Amino acid sequence: MGMLKEFKEFAVKGNAIDMAVGLVVGAAFGKIVSSLVNDVIMPPVGLLLGKEDFSSLAIKLNAETSLKYGLFINNVIDFAIVAFAIFLVVKQINRLKKAPPPAEPTTKECPKCRSIIPLKASRCPFCTSELA
Repeated sequence: MGMLKEFKEFAVKGNAIDMAVGLVVGAAFGKIVSSLVNDVIMPPVGLLLGKEDFSSLAIKLNAETSLKYGLFINNVIDFAIVAFAIFLVVKQINRLKKAPPPAEPTTKECPKCRSIIPLKASRCPFCTSELA
């Protein structure tokens, strides 16, 4: 029973659920990027190169084998777009995670008795010495 309880605690923790949601959203985002590359970006590039279907670009090695460099280029562009999007997300998260600047002090230490007193105090309430 101990292992089942441990697994339940792990699965219900925020980190595991966040990771699962991230994987699902990431998979869907990957499909969108693939569609963007295959259906929006590559057709004009293919037209510039004289082929309408850029993914069909290949070099025949023999009768049965060909080097499909068009598909490879599509996948490289897919990767570059996904990597750039992840870079932007991580950059924003890191920017938000930066520690806020330290708050202005509201107290100071009395130079005579070392008690903590208000910053604007002109006399120490503990030792009654005058402060500059």
